[in-house]
Order: sequence, then C-alpha cells, then structure tokens
Amino acid sequence: MRRLILIIVATVFVFLISFIFLVNIKSKKTTSPKEIPSFQVILNQAKEYEEKSDLTSAKALYQKLINEFPNSEQIANWQKKLEEINMKLLFSPKVTAGSILYEIKPGDTLYKIAKEFNTTIELIMRMNNLKDERVYPGKKIKVYTQPFSIIIDKSENTLILKSNEEVFKTYIVSTGENNSTPTGNFKIVNKIKNPTWYKTGAVVPPASPENILGTRWLGLNIKGYGIHGTNDPKELGKSVTQGCIRMSNPDVEELYMIVPLGTEVTIVD
Repeated sequence: MRRLILIIVATVFVFLISFIFLVNIKSKKTTSPKEIPSFQVILNQAKEYEEKSDLTSAKALYQKLINEFPNSEQIANWQKKLEEINMKLLFSPKVTAGSILYEIKPGDTLYKIAKEFNTTIELIMRMNNLKDERVYPGKKIKVYTQPFSIIIDKSENTLILKSNEEVFKTYIVSTGENNSTPTGNFKIVNKIKNPTWYKTGAVVPPASPENILGTRWLGLNIKGYGIHGTNDPKELGKSVTQGCIRMSNPDVEELYMIVPLGTEVTIVD
C-alpha cells in the first residue's frame, strides 16, 4: 500500500514538472521577439492613426520608432514615412508645430504676410488652398513661421531640408564632378522660375530641351552656383555637374515653393 502511494506521488510530481515546462516553452514561443518584434505594436498604432488621418499622432509614433530603435533594419522606411507625413502636414490647412493661424488685417497682402513671417507666397497659397493672391480682412489662414535651412551632403548626394533642426525631407541630388561644388555656409539670394541658361557663346531659353537648369533656379551668394532642376534626371545621385546642385524638376519646384530668400544653405563633403 505504501509503495503504491509513493508511485502515485512520483507520477503526479513528474506530471506537474512536465506541465510547467510545456507552459514555459509555449509562453516563450508566443512572445519571441523574432516573431513579434517589440516595435511592431508601435508601428501598428502609427498605421492606424494614418488610416484615421490623424497624421500628428502618426508622426509622433514614427519619431518614437526612430528614437527607440536606431539600429533597426526598418529605420530608413520609418524615416521616409515620417518625411511623407511632414510634407502632408505642411501643405494642409491644419495648424501644427511651426505654424500659426493668422487673421488677415485691413491692408494685408500675401506679399506683406510672407515677408513679415519670412515665408513664401506660394507656400501660403498651397497650405490654404488659395486659387489666387486675393485676401480679405477677417479671414484666417495658416502661416508657417518656423525657419527652414538646407544641408547638402556631397558624399551622399543628398539635400536635407530642415526646420528648427528637424529633418523635414531628404532629396536626391547631383553635385559637382571632381569635387567642384564648394563647401561652406551660404544663403539663397535669388529665385527664378523657368530660368534661361547663359552658357559660353550661347543663350539657351527655358523651353529648350538643352537647358540644363530645368524649371527652377535658387541662386547662392557665390557667383555662378545655385540649386536648380535638370533635363537629365537619370543622372541624379551622381557627382556629374559643373559645381551646382541639381534636383529633379518636381523636387526643385517643391523646394522653391517652401524656402524663402535668405534661407541658409550648408554644403559639406
């Protein structure tokens, strides 16, 4: 009888040990970081906010992912998504960080407002869905007041648009062959739509397919150098220009709309 009791106790003990072991294995399997990455919950929440058009909350979560998981293989995708949201928020009427809701006063014009807040007429029109420059006293419009700056990295052939030290958007550009793009701190001193190309021995009009300047010119305070469009977008990302910074036409048109005269441009090797 005693022997039977001992056998039963031993069997129950073995069963309990086996049960606990299986539960632990199952628990570890379901929470394995390889199967459910720790960032996935945050990423799912960010996507849900996007679907609900709550871009401000989505932006905060993408920034959190970048800050908390800097070594993730997905960080480039998160940064790209963050920059896409930045541009959507910038071009929307929604007042966000860096912008204000401005009430138009008697005598105001878009030129006057843009000059007062160091922005551009084109950006004010875009973010407020204005069809023309007419404004009326009492109307409230969104105005972006936070200064932009530009960093051009010759080694990466990128142009980084920043706002209050935040990376706002990254563009692929071409820089000068044989390291001919100067480095240093500069400013945008003139802006021209559909520029004429004055080359040695010829004047190439804006509509000509041979005009290498593309659809926009943003001149720097160093003679002969600027940021411009291109008639050969397949060469973007390479060091092939005569010293200027070359962008795709859609990108340079966007940049032209955003940055005012006086915007700081830093070029680094």
